[in-house]
Amino acid sequence: MSKKVIHTDNAPAAIGSYSQAIQVNNIVYLSGQIPLQPESMQLVSDNFAEQAHQVFKNLRAVAEAAGGSLNHFVKLNAYLTDLNNFATFNEVMSQYFTAPYPARAAVEVSALPKGALVEAEGVMALD
Repeated sequence: MSKKVIHTDNAPAAIGSYSQAIQVNNIVYLSGQIPLQPESMQLVSDNFAEQAHQVFKNLRAVAEAAGGSLNHFVKLNAYLTDLNNFATFNEVMSQYFTAPYPARAAVEVSALPKGALVEAEGVMALD
């Protein structure tokens, strides 16, 4: 098994004992991204839509560091602190992905790190 750590300064640094992503052969497992700005490590804003955009920007940066793109995602898991934001999440996501869309789960959670309103993680399959 070939295991490679993926890291980029264009996404927030890990805030715990984990990697931004791990690649095994042609599969990349991306850790959860919350809406931190990479430069400041602060939340982008208190607005849900702005936070969702930042989450996808962070995921895109890690995907690109692995040699892929968001279109290589085969699975995405989303965690929202309020499922009333589900429609907004879908709208924002549609601006970053094209069909065929990845398989996805979206669940409500009681809290996320640093008070974030949304987090997402996923799996990519590279060519």
